[in-house]
Amino acid sequence: MKKTANLAVLLLTLVLVSALAGCQTPAQDDAQADTIQLADGNTTFNGAALTEDTSAPVHISHDIIYYENKEKYESGNPYGEGTEADRHTAEEAAAHTVINITQPGTYRLTGQLEKGQVRVDLGEDAFTDPEAAVTLVLDGADITCEVAPAILFRSVYECDNGWSAETAKSDVDTAAAGANIIIADGSENNINGSHVAKIFKDNTEEKKLWKQDGALYSYMSMNVGSGEAGTGILNLNADNEGLDTELHLTINGGNINIFSDNDGINTNEDGVSVTTINGGNIHIMAGLGAEGDGIDSNGWLVINGGTVIASANPGADAGLDSDMGSYVNGGTVVALGSTMDWAESDSEQITMNLQFASYKDSGDDITVKNAEDDSVIFTFDPASDPVLAGNARNYMGAVISSPDFELNATYHVYVGGTQQSYTGTDVRMRPGGMGGFGGGGGFRGDFDPENLPEDFDPSQIPQDGQRPEGFGGRGQKPEDFDPENLPEGMELPEGFDPTQLPQDGQRPQKPEDQLVNDGTIRETGQAQSDFYMQDKVNAFSGVTDAAEA
Repeated sequence: MKKTANLAVLLLTLVLVSALAGCQTPAQDDAQADTIQLADGNTTFNGAALTEDTSAPVHISHDIIYYENKEKYESGNPYGEGTEADRHTAEEAAAHTVINITQPGTYRLTGQLEKGQVRVDLGEDAFTDPEAAVTLVLDGADITCEVAPAILFRSVYECDNGWSAETAKSDVDTAAAGANIIIADGSENNINGSHVAKIFKDNTEEKKLWKQDGALYSYMSMNVGSGEAGTGILNLNADNEGLDTELHLTINGGNINIFSDNDGINTNEDGVSVTTINGGNIHIMAGLGAEGDGIDSNGWLVINGGTVIASANPGADAGLDSDMGSYVNGGTVVALGSTMDWAESDSEQITMNLQFASYKDSGDDITVKNAEDDSVIFTFDPASDPVLAGNARNYMGAVISSPDFELNATYHVYVGGTQQSYTGTDVRMRPGGMGGFGGGGGFRGDFDPENLPEDFDPSQIPQDGQRPEGFGGRGQKPEDFDPENLPEGMELPEGFDPTQLPQDGQRPQKPEDQLVNDGTIRETGQAQSDFYMQDKVNAFSGVTDAAEA
């Protein structure tokens, strides 16, 4: 939760509210915030000019961390993993002023810093000290840093300081996190940041010394929220990744627009990090460089509310990407990309995954109508989006979720005014919330290994790369199959024609009226225009213009 300096009554209030709100961090009452007025060469703190006095709660320095213009240390050891584009000269770095915040509290940032960085560092002991928390209230702040992140939380309290991969889970409470951003009501803020590619320690083992991937970066878990009205705007422009944390990130509010050369949002502790979105309006144009996902979590992604619009690089990236599972429990979601990370089957809100047969035009609107009365249930127009308008790229996959979608309802989907049809439905879920398979044949989320047939023998399951005994190849029937001599108790379907069995290399087609709800790829064999929402998460493949099907 957020702490404010020398304000015990407010602190007690925040403790009580946070206890009631769980992971929902309340909007910050920043009336008593200390003010940092940004200005190149004349930044002030509560009206007084900043100095280089390191004992002051806020002071200036010129020791920005950056990727130097070299390949090796003087010892001959490699310097880092950066490319030529990541390097900067000492002169470029020295032109940047660092605004250092070294004591807990709430600080209002306003004004412009054309070449500089705001760095929060409360010392080595901050990691385990619940009092070591800082809230930055962005209130008309304009910060540009050309060699490193524009805002950097280096050392504050880590609310999950006992984390481990063994105990990690998708439900994490970051209310007590030491790194906090509040977007003040009525303000517009512009954060233009760079990054620091991985720098090695000067030894032969190439251990990491520094690595700061995003324009707004935190080594600890971080909360991002808004004022009470939620009218503030944060425009984030990044030459690598946008909004990053080493561990967890929770977004509770604010209007956040991200343009990034790589991932728009990233949380990067493998199998541990959780990106949670509880509210706000988040619009992301990611992958403006060679690659980039809209939101990339190396652990879990959980969307409980708000609006999330994310466009990924059209090469091979997803609007939503997570290693341990993506859950859509509420809000409005539109995620566009060339590869898709399907929402988990036990998400709480009904979601539609669309895999198109060919690239769709990024400028076309997506509309979902009720099949019965043709009423519009959902629509997204890129031309009216504050980030995608005029910038969106083509895509082959879309994840759409809306609180207006209903279970067991049938919808018609239109792209650019043209009705769509599909040739297959597939639910690509792994049991246990481990993300989506890239191919068909996966288990449904309700697969129960404890409820198997009595004669089930797990030792007879074919291993990777093996075929069941008696099959000569894909699309073949067992060599000893005889329709006239069936095993006891086995019956063939009425109208069975053995001459129609698929030959070598052919894929069997299921008649439309014999589709089964088994959770694997189900080829309809015929284009369908009725998108039936039979599950919380519904995936449709081979989607194309109905006139072309």
